[in-house]
Amino acid sequence: MLHLARPDDLDRLEPMVAAYHGFAQIDTTENARRTALAPLLDGTPHGVAYLIGPRRAPVGYIVISFGYSVELGGIDGFIDEFFIREKVRGRGMGSEVLHALLPALSEHGVRALHLEVHHDDTRVRRLYERAGFKPRERFHLMTRTA
Repeated sequence: MLHLARPDDLDRLEPMVAAYHGFAQIDTTENARRTALAPLLDGTPHGVAYLIGPRRAPVGYIVISFGYSVELGGIDGFIDEFFIREKVRGRGMGSEVLHALLPALSEHGVRALHLEVHHDDTRVRRLYERAGFKPRERFHLMTRTA
């Protein structure tokens, strides 16, 4: 179900990232996507990308970026992007991925996993809650860009 993406997977991965970015209204170019993905596929210590489904014909992908948390006891991960092709959504594949993800990430020393979800997207929130994710009520994610 989950296959760690390697450099020779770039041509399979990039079109799915383009599809997700189109759906999410993220304005990027093919060159920018390929440049951002290449280090993940080359083994950067900053994160990983997994193909979902058969390696030769994946139906989705998930990208995890790594950080570090003293509070949580070590390396933590943040789901940066998670995409499953529209035609195969709703079949439980997303739940399978989320349940398999932490065991797969334990190879990288990940002790906790974070994500963000739109406040109004109750369907997706339920998916994440069924997979064991809980809101951290005392905290609010804030972002500053360069």
